[in-house]
Amino acid sequence: MKRCVVGIRRTGWPEVGAAKDAPTVWFPSMATMAAVLSEDNQSLLRLIRDRRPKSLTELAELTGRQVPNLSRTLRMMEGYGLVELKKNVREIEPIALATSFKILID
Repeated sequence: MKRCVVGIRRTGWPEVGAAKDAPTVWFPSMATMAAVLSEDNQSLLRLIRDRRPKSLTELAELTGRQVPNLSRTLRMMEGYGLVELKKNVREIEPIALATSFKILID
């Protein structure tokens, strides 16, 4: 599991260098960060890490959520680098890349 440092970037703000605590994931607003890193989504990441489902169907059975709902959530999280959606022959295997977050607010 990689450590995930979260930052909020507003338009016009300068880039942050490669410092030790430089954010590895950027969100456009606090509202977006709160939605992406909600308690439900953090629980979903931990479940994926701990149970290692081999497909979205298996993950749906573990969570009680519908596959389309999970797919939407996981694609959004993939866009932020929090999960990898590994495509197999007929299935998509979710892999949690981060489950622990450090949030830096300037």
